[in-house]
Amino acid sequence: MSGTITAGVDGTDHSLAAAVWAAAEARRRDAELRLVHAWIWRPLDLPIAADADTQERWAHDLLRAAESRVAAAEPGVPLSAHVLPDDAVPALVDETRRTGLLVLGSRGHGALVGYLVGSVALHVLRQAEGPVVLVRDPGEADEEPSPAPDEVVVGVDAVAEDAGPVLEFAFAAARTRGARLRAVRAWSLPPVFAWSPGSLHLADEAGGFEPLEKRRLAEALLPWRRAYPDVEVAEHVEMGSGAQVLLSAGGRAALLVVGRRTAGPHGLQRVGHVTHAVLHHASCPVAVVPHP
Repeated sequence: MSGTITAGVDGTDHSLAAAVWAAAEARRRDAELRLVHAWIWRPLDLPIAADADTQERWAHDLLRAAESRVAAAEPGVPLSAHVLPDDAVPALVDETRRTGLLVLGSRGHGALVGYLVGSVALHVLRQAEGPVVLVRDPGEADEEPSPAPDEVVVGVDAVAEDAGPVLEFAFAAARTRGARLRAVRAWSLPPVFAWSPGSLHLADEAGGFEPLEKRRLAEALLPWRRAYPDVEVAEHVEMGSGAQVLLSAGGRAALLVVGRRTAGPHGLQRVGHVTHAVLHHASCPVAVVPHP
């Protein structure tokens, strides 16, 4: 894992909150924090449009303000700031190739309405080659703040080797925080037409569908329990939709970790429906980790 964490800033409150969160994460990991702002000169035929030098100065002023906020919140964290000469999406996607973690802000409007995930963040998530964390400004939450959360929650949909990158990220995040890891697997009864003698035999052998899902979760976690013996793990298997179960188990966690397949059907890059729902409605930071 790279010793650098990158935060994208654009001067908004939620991006500054993300930068402060990224600085705390850099302190926990003993990593360097890289603040970036994407800017490219595009002349506009408008009477209020500033010239290139003025706009570039604004970009550097924005980064200096973010540096001051971060330095005040997390003094001592190694820090650098960079203007990226490109449009936001390609610039931030490129950052995911060079950094251990990309952190972005996301507007929040309370638990009922949820996140307003901007188009830039969604486009970056679809193309990112590394983990991306979306952070909501805690000052925008409608509800009273909860006590300091002591769990990292990870959704385990894929099993065996497919779950590796997601579980590795979640276990490492729990270790750096000294937190418990709650591994969540949601399940539902398969439709009758999907039943096969093989699947029915496996369920019967395990004592039912829920014990079968518990066994699958335990098998997926086993190598990571061995790799991180100091991390306390709670296994959570519940019948219901993936999004509802995850939000119920992890809405107030320190961090909620979900996966994103690097290629969907027909090679399309997309954010799955469970991940999309979690991004819009979780009140805690959400890490999206690409996996095969």
